[in-house]
Amino acid sequence: MVTAGVAAANGSGGADTTAAFKEIYSKLKVEMLEDPAFEFTDESLQWIDRMVDYNVLGGKCNRGISVIDSYKILKGVDVLSKEETFLACTLGWCIEWLQAYFLVLDDIMDSSQTRRGQPCWFRVPQVGLIAVNDGIILRNHISRILQRHFKGKPYYVDLIDLFNEVEFKTASGQLLDLITTHEGEKDLSKYNLTIHRRIVQYKTAYYSFYLPVACALLLAGENLDNFVDVKTILVEMGTYFQVQDDYLDCFGDPEFIGKIGTDIEDYKCSWLVVQALDRADEDQKRILFENYGKSDPACVAKVKDLYKELNLEEVFHEYERESYTKLIADIEAQPNKAVQTVLKSFLHKIYKRDK
Repeated sequence: MVTAGVAAANGSGGADTTAAFKEIYSKLKVEMLEDPAFEFTDESLQWIDRMVDYNVLGGKCNRGISVIDSYKILKGVDVLSKEETFLACTLGWCIEWLQAYFLVLDDIMDSSQTRRGQPCWFRVPQVGLIAVNDGIILRNHISRILQRHFKGKPYYVDLIDLFNEVEFKTASGQLLDLITTHEGEKDLSKYNLTIHRRIVQYKTAYYSFYLPVACALLLAGENLDNFVDVKTILVEMGTYFQVQDDYLDCFGDPEFIGKIGTDIEDYKCSWLVVQALDRADEDQKRILFENYGKSDPACVAKVKDLYKELNLEEVFHEYERESYTKLIADIEAQPNKAVQTVLKSFLHKIYKRDK
């Protein structure tokens, strides 16, 4: 259940950045198809070509593009050299490849039907559980790309460590999510703010918010050990983003956000349900226990009515105000002005968003 919706938050990258970014994808894909480490057959080449296009493309690419945007800010330039652009775009694509790997496996675990407006990869005829191996191949492509373009750079090992650490955190967050929201044993008493926060931080915030900025910092020659506070701020921002997502799932306008929210029906460990559990009296808790996780529209309506009764819209707006105030204060406490600018650019893209 990795959240694709986070894409809206990151990079805006003007048309030129986006065009440069898209161009480099083709070069990286060709390299993967010509990798001398394996003797490809025509059939396997066609498979990988189609599989990579199907899964890596199709998103908004905002995680990837925000590597370039952040790198420009850190360097204090509007235009990067050809080599700098190539390296920043390549790291951006590594993040998009990582996202593709997570989503391919994620959709199998969730028995999902569609992703980005098309059938999930494993639902495509003739694919099925070959998609598991495809996910593994996508993950290995990242290592191949990093080795080809960054081996010999002073920060190569740091990049490898960064991707490994973020992958481990994300997979562990996914595990926590899966065992907490286990289909077979629906138990709302497992849901609380601590669990919600931990799932969100590990499953979404590290790879969606911290990873693009960490890549840009390494490109700029910085040591990540000097930016622990920046990591904390970005993870906090990712948490705030997911709380917004949970709120919009229930209270957003489906016409505007482009999807109909199903967190209640899907028994998600949503910020709204943990807030409701925290505030409800025994009668209200009984309504939640009896109706949460059911697809019957009458049950969903009862849960939404309870959310309104508990004034969760106002609770959210208060949370939003407090989060923003704290994030701005933490950002302005950063000694590096360029880093402040990067962090503020992320925050202003997501603050008070409505889709």
